[in-house]
Amino acid sequence: MDDWLILTAQPAVLITVAKVDGSVPREPGARMLVDAGGQWGTVGGGHLELRGIETARAMLQSGQARRLERFPLGPSLGQCCGGVVHLAFELVDRDQCAELAVRRHEDVWRVVALDGAPDLALVDALGHNLQRKGGRYPDFERGGGTRVLLDDAGRRWLVDHVPAPRAHVMLFGAGHVGAAIVRLLADLPCKVTWVDEREDLFPTTVAPNVVVEATDMPEALVRTAPAGTSFLVMTHNHALDQRLTEAILRRPANLDWFGLIGSETKRKQFEHRLRDRGISRARLDDMVCPIGVPGIKGKEPAVIAVAVVAQLLMVWEAAARAAPATATEVPLEQD
Repeated sequence: MDDWLILTAQPAVLITVAKVDGSVPREPGARMLVDAGGQWGTVGGGHLELRGIETARAMLQSGQARRLERFPLGPSLGQCCGGVVHLAFELVDRDQCAELAVRRHEDVWRVVALDGAPDLALVDALGHNLQRKGGRYPDFERGGGTRVLLDDAGRRWLVDHVPAPRAHVMLFGAGHVGAAIVRLLADLPCKVTWVDEREDLFPTTVAPNVVVEATDMPEALVRTAPAGTSFLVMTHNHALDQRLTEAILRRPANLDWFGLIGSETKRKQFEHRLRDRGISRARLDDMVCPIGVPGIKGKEPAVIAVAVVAQLLMVWEAAARAAPATATEVPLEQD
């Protein structure tokens, strides 16, 4: 996740999928960082990516600051997608990357001049300038994705939406399965709160999108979790699993997703006990147990982790499709 924000010791070029037409391997906003000896992230792989890397390294040698290139995938690159990808290339502004790293949990728009003077800006969701170098940039609607705009003078600008992660996972359990899931989530656009009372089980370092909570009062974290949280419960103790399950199911309905590790037998036991404690049939039906996409039967921690993370991706994509598109325009503060 966010590999393109790596600040290498060498000069580097940021490649952004700026515009697409037809069938293509990646969406606008996909990014890749290239320096003289390495690359991070991806704009789609294959010949397109090879050509992108070659172009970026040619820019590093020539000193060219920015360019926008059109790549027809079928005729010129021999890729079966057949669409057209427009890639924006820009020498990395280290100040901008440092600011983006600090604001990785906020919606931010990068505004970069692709022609003329090297003007750029960072703008937040309210239209406030977080960083600005150079002159004025064109007004644009926040809420849209990455695209290329023309200003009144015909100058091209990359407007690149860098969204905050929309998904929040609260995972209870630092055992083998929990650790395997967290490793997979490290490369996905989500925030992870990883909870266990056994502090010694957590690794010494975690991915930037992971926050460790070593606490013997995990139910308190359930009560204060934001609406829309994806809860995963897989602790070392069935009694603790039951307490967490009850706390999650007492939250308002239709806000969250909840998965509990275990068998059909465990589910039936929990349903019986929780009905006696006043949890409704409808709320019990919201509990996903067993967890993981159907058809994957392996019990190895890595196999379970893949099945669970695939299930989470399906849940998140369905929620994104169902969410109404909203974009409130606020006047940009450029002065």
